[in-house]
Amino acid sequence: MRVGVMIGPERGDAARKVSRMIDDIRWAEKAGFDTAWIPQIPTDFDALIAVALMGARTERIELGTAVVPLQAQHPIALARQALSAAAAAGGRLALGLGPSHHWIIKDMLGLPYERPAGLTRDYLDVLDVALQGPGPVDVENRTFTVHNPMDVGPLTPMPVLLAALGPVMLNIAGERADGTILWMADERAVSDHVVPRITKAAQEAGRPAPRIVAGVPVCLCRPSEVDEARARANRILAEAEISPNYKRLLEHGDVKDVGELCAAGDEAAILARLRRFADAGVTDLSVRLLPIGDNRDELVASKYRTREVMAGLATELR
Repeated sequence: MRVGVMIGPERGDAARKVSRMIDDIRWAEKAGFDTAWIPQIPTDFDALIAVALMGARTERIELGTAVVPLQAQHPIALARQALSAAAAAGGRLALGLGPSHHWIIKDMLGLPYERPAGLTRDYLDVLDVALQGPGPVDVENRTFTVHNPMDVGPLTPMPVLLAALGPVMLNIAGERADGTILWMADERAVSDHVVPRITKAAQEAGRPAPRIVAGVPVCLCRPSEVDEARARANRILAEAEISPNYKRLLEHGDVKDVGELCAAGDEAAILARLRRFADAGVTDLSVRLLPIGDNRDELVASKYRTREVMAGLATELR
């Protein structure tokens, strides 16, 4: 199992976001993590710009977006941006994208949230050709009529990963992409729901075994503080109650919320929990560092303790 860490904008002074992300990615590469996953937060910094910034300051670590909502921009625009960011990163971009959620696309952006699976197929028709550039992109389907030249191409083949939670999207991810990026999926949801569907679809399409990237909050704490960590996860990361997509995914597992998904406790407890994700079929772990504390200094200290322990555990999890 590859081990990665989420790095991205956090609440706080906007002027410090870039320097903080650069400091974090330099640490992650030095610590030996395989991948850094950059979330696309609807209200904050652009993930692909972050990839370009981080890529120009690192040499080895893979940089993935988790995930870019496809409705927010035309596939040609996304291809152009992704190829540009990948060039800045020396070809180390894993492009994670997906149809997002109604509360982002419809409620926040005012765009239609209809036929998300069908739109994804149509979108990939264009994106797949554009990412093979340079050359003409000539695609006509139900959603797009595109006749667009591309003068930029990939330095190396770019993995494309889909956020896929339900059966139809998992089939598309297996047939058309290099894997899936998950959130709110526990071990049973991965082993019983995700892995069989996406693997079968990939095999039937003659594609390699898919990557399965699981986002998991992690908090190093005393056993007596586990409930505090779970409560904080539910306070700052909870999304399932407003997302039907996550609600349906939770039904395939044993946890009821993001707090129970969190790997919290001492080093041994965290290692045991993350090994269960590997046993379930996860190929890539995306750790969301979850600090606890009563003030900023305590939160920062907790984050640093957790990330140092995760750097040590990464070797044992591979």
